[in-house]
Amino acid sequence: MFLFDDSTIDFTRQPGVGAPVWCGRAPSGDDLKSFAASAHLAGGRLAAIWGSDERQRNRSYRLHCVFGLDSGHAWLSLDLPADEPVYPDLSGIFPAANRMQRATRDMVGIATDGGDQRPWLRHGAWPADWYPLRHDAVHETGMGAGFGNLPSDYDFVQVGGEGAHEIPVGPIHAGIIEPGHFRFSVIGERVLRLEQRLGYQHKGVEKLFIGADVPHGARLVGRVSGDSTCAYAWAYADAVEAACRVEAPTRALMLRALMLERERVANHLGDLGALGNDAAFAFGLTQFLRLKEDWLRLNQQMFGHRFMMDRIVPGGVAVDIDAPSLAAIVEQCRVIGAEVKKLRLLYDEHAGLQDRFATTGIIDAGLARELSLTGMGARASGILLDGRVHRQGYTPPAPYAALGVRPVTDERGDVAARVAVRFDEIAESLRLLREIAVGMPSGGTRVEVAPLAGASGLGVVEGWRGEVLVGVQFADDGTLARVHPHDPSWQAWPALEHAVMKDIVPDFPLINKSFNLSYSGVDL
Repeated sequence: MFLFDDSTIDFTRQPGVGAPVWCGRAPSGDDLKSFAASAHLAGGRLAAIWGSDERQRNRSYRLHCVFGLDSGHAWLSLDLPADEPVYPDLSGIFPAANRMQRATRDMVGIATDGGDQRPWLRHGAWPADWYPLRHDAVHETGMGAGFGNLPSDYDFVQVGGEGAHEIPVGPIHAGIIEPGHFRFSVIGERVLRLEQRLGYQHKGVEKLFIGADVPHGARLVGRVSGDSTCAYAWAYADAVEAACRVEAPTRALMLRALMLERERVANHLGDLGALGNDAAFAFGLTQFLRLKEDWLRLNQQMFGHRFMMDRIVPGGVAVDIDAPSLAAIVEQCRVIGAEVKKLRLLYDEHAGLQDRFATTGIIDAGLARELSLTGMGARASGILLDGRVHRQGYTPPAPYAALGVRPVTDERGDVAARVAVRFDEIAESLRLLREIAVGMPSGGTRVEVAPLAGASGLGVVEGWRGEVLVGVQFADDGTLARVHPHDPSWQAWPALEHAVMKDIVPDFPLINKSFNLSYSGVDL
């Protein structure tokens, strides 16, 4: 708490049972930059940056910055004048700020006073002086429609020298993976530098939130990134509940945790199979996909949806499950746990796999901290960072405070470490699922949520990739004025650029899959 106590900014704690959030207003850009520097010195990280158009209310724009600290999250806002919405560049303190700042300029038109000025989300689909999230961003043929989708050049960083050359990959790839451009600078097969160009999956979700009601917002947020629908839905629900001063029932919180852990297990199962396949071990792919399919089919049976979409809602949950269903979950955890244990022995003892995994794609703890990396990627670098876990000054959100999550870390930082963390996290999630199912409390599953005019809230949930954040602001009429969903892939994509350095080009698919980042959740 010393960082809040010593700051010139007044902070108040957000109400609710979600992850602890302290809210404050920076008097000036210098105060914002000073707090960012203090947060960095204290070992904090940059969690998210976004902007909002407040001109209808107070004739200004507003910058929102969230910093992750030992004691929770600091949500800091800065008002910027409408005639010159400029703020200090934070990328010199937190490198993760680079792309977030560029996206904020592309979407809202507020810019930094220095740093990287290249576009990030704008790919020629709209003019450079038109900003989709401004209130007056209306084209004569409709909201954002009618602009020509023009070609756009991107100023990639050039690497010169004798023997150096470039390999452009994408944005359209073989198979069915999502689009992203990867520009490799290499000597022979050795990677000197990787630069990414993303944003091809930008789909205007943030614009669709504006003017929507709470239920419609819940449906939208669950579709930001399909493999993290539970994490996004819970973060949105936490944000809405904090803004509206309501708390979900205890049983609903336990059901949310049950769904979130099932989402975590499903993704780890799929990725472990894909990692085996990328190292030419197709048997691993078939076995893990078989287990994942069994897992998803029980989701369909228990919750009416394979990915449990639209089941976590503001005020609680939209579905309840009975005692036989809970017993079926316990039994499936036993069966899947035994199968995964056998497959882990196979992976650990397979010389071909370990030769590909070990010492490949290394991210050490120091670099992970510098890049504000969270989630499985950070823990595989030896950093104990998990929003479900008690740590000094931090009490995890309900119901995890009572469940006693056992954190998983691995100090190696390579593909092998990320594989090992996935195996261990499956085991821990299976244990949590059994504990939740056996100890499920009775009671209601949902309360009414009445929008509070002008209120705002922030939700933070430990998704399977890392911290998922959703910021919510209500308009005076009770509709959604601004919703910003933030994926942990924002911080992890730059980490991937570092992870491939000095490795060879053929190892990139394996290193990439060891993170399995989102193209869609990151490029809203």
